[in-house]
Amino acid sequence: MKRTATAAWSGSGKEGNGNLTTQSTTLNKAQYSYKTRFEEGVGTNPEELVAAAHAGCFTMALAFALQGAGFTADSLETTATVNFDLNAPPTITQSALVVKAKVPGITNEKFQELVKGAETGCPVSRVLKCEITTQATLL
Repeated sequence: MKRTATAAWSGSGKEGNGNLTTQSTTLNKAQYSYKTRFEEGVGTNPEELVAAAHAGCFTMALAFALQGAGFTADSLETTATVNFDLNAPPTITQSALVVKAKVPGITNEKFQELVKGAETGCPVSRVLKCEITTQATLL
C-alpha cells in the first residue's frame, strides 16, 4: 500500500508560500508558509501534520491493541505535541502523546501495558527518530 501527498511552493523560503494536497484530498491545496511554520498564521505546517499523523496512528494502534485484549473503548482521545528544535539543523526532537480513555472493564495496569505497546508499535512511532513519551489516563 502506498499513500501520497504533494507539496507545491513558490517564492523564497521566508516570503514564499505553498500548499499541500493529500491523495484522499482531505488536504486540498492547504496553505502553508513561513508564518504558519515559524510564527502564527492561517494554514498548516509539516510539524503539525506529523503531530496529527502520530496522534491518529497511535490512537488506532491502541484501539486494535484493546480489541486484541478483549476490550472496546468507549472513547480514546490523544493529543500529540511535537517539539521542533530550531537550532541547526532544525530537528523534531520529541513527540509527546497524552491519551485519555474510557475503557469499560480494564485495569489501569493492563491499560498502561497496552498503551506502551501502541506507543512503540504504531508505524508513525517507528518512523520517527526522536524521543516519544506517553501519558495515559484511564477515566
